Amino acid sequence: MRLTLYTDYSLRVLLYLGAKKPDELSTIKDISDAYGVSKNHLMKVTHELGKMGYIETIRGRGGGIRLAMQPEEINIGKLVRQTEEDFYLVDCFNPESVGCVISPVCNLKGALNKALHAYIAVLDEYHLSDFLTSKEKLAALLFDS
Repeated sequence: MRLTLYTDYSLRVLLYLGAKKPDELSTIKDISDAYGVSKNHLMKVTHELGKMGYIETIRGRGGGIRLAMQPEEINIGKLVRQTEEDFYLVDCFNPESVGCVISPVCNLKGALNKALHAYIAVLDEYHLSDFLTSKEKLAALLFDS
């Protein structure tokens, strides 16, 4: 299972904002510079994270973004389900697929489906706060460069 860049960037944005002081604002440029990723990609990601209620955006001079909820309220499994377009591990998971010739007798699909559910179940056990336990070290890498 491989997460899309969209989900990766969503997680990175939340980690960045979570490492900040609660009311401190950040800009997309700050985050882009810290991670060395495209500002344009992050604009789309932050817009969607705002629509989903994960971050708050403040417009205008001196504006920026910050977490809209506490890190312990942000469930990683839920975020991944919201940011991934699909979980088609193999072609036969896609209802629009023409299908595989062995689908009627294939037992592999069941095992892969079980593995996918286990993967998401593990992510459901974690919240953003679980990844902010070394906040000072994270901040040193992100903000002090």
